[in-house]
Amino acid sequence: MDHKSRRILIFSTAYLPFIGGAELALKEITDRIKDIDFDLISGRIDKTLPKQEKIGNVRIFRVGGTRNIILPKNTYPIYAFLKAVQLSKRGRYDAVFALQASQGGGAAWLFKLFHPKIPFILNMQEGKDLEHQNFLIKFFRGLIIKKADLITVLSIYLESYVKKIVPKKQVEIIPNGVDLNKFSISNFQFPRNKDKKIIITVSRLVKKNGVGDLIDAFNILYTKYQIQNTKLLVIGSGELEKKLKAQTKMLGLENSVSFLGEIHHEELPKYLGQADVFVRPSLSEGLGIAFLEAMASGLPVIATAQGGIVDFLENEKTGLFCNVNDPKDLSDKIMKVLSDNVLAKAMAEKARKLMEDKYDWDKIANRYKQIFVSI
Repeated sequence: MDHKSRRILIFSTAYLPFIGGAELALKEITDRIKDIDFDLISGRIDKTLPKQEKIGNVRIFRVGGTRNIILPKNTYPIYAFLKAVQLSKRGRYDAVFALQASQGGGAAWLFKLFHPKIPFILNMQEGKDLEHQNFLIKFFRGLIIKKADLITVLSIYLESYVKKIVPKKQVEIIPNGVDLNKFSISNFQFPRNKDKKIIITVSRLVKKNGVGDLIDAFNILYTKYQIQNTKLLVIGSGELEKKLKAQTKMLGLENSVSFLGEIHHEELPKYLGQADVFVRPSLSEGLGIAFLEAMASGLPVIATAQGGIVDFLENEKTGLFCNVNDPKDLSDKIMKVLSDNVLAKAMAEKARKLMEDKYDWDKIANRYKQIFVSI
């Protein structure tokens, strides 16, 4: 079959320039598949963005916003479905691909309802605790999962979630990956500071990422271990930013904790290159590209045994586990890494090797390509 004849329609509530882990993964995958045409319908989150443009290998169509009004996110499925019907009249799509079983999946569900012969691929990257959400969200997610012809998931955790809903559903575990050239020790522009230990986290500042626990753990390093030549770098933004800064001030850590906000992804390796350990004590996690990028960069990683993290982190081999909501345990684990250079180096080397073997974006994109050309 001529791959150039393949046309894939993607539903994603957000896309560039508003990019999280799932959207970043989508760009990495589509950038590497040159001989398939991708159209993407996204919400028009910012009214200054064009309604149509091409970024990389994807033609983007933004819907739901006018010059003066940005419509609520929950209206996306209807607007995206109507746009998809319009686009499909210009030429038949070989498959639709929805990013996550939420609004994007809802738009694909509607399209599949009226175009039952077009395969529906659902990509699940959810990092929330799916079991403890309200009934209505779980009900609609179940409808989307049941309607999909094929589901790709990031982790064993997400596979088991899908199988509870539809035991015989075709599911493929395809993790997100990492750019091994970009996140490479040889690319570091800033040598590690021998006089000051640097702890780093790259996280959206929301409850599930446990940054408040990390700040409390950092405070324990000061009060219990009297480690005062240490700095915490917090990269990211989110709804808890003001609260976390207030927490830092209350603890008297303003000079030792730096909130750097959003950092352009191209600049991230420079900051990882300064650090001695990467920490994110998540309450829940789908997979977490930030972990993979830190591991590829040669950093020892400390994380909780939540969701997809257990697929790549093996305790005291590729990283360290800490307890959920336990700053005391987290501080002990940080201290263990900072005080044991042999363990830290061994974990970092094994983690980098794992990234090379299983999490290379080129290999992952090829797995998606095989799905797109064969479904």
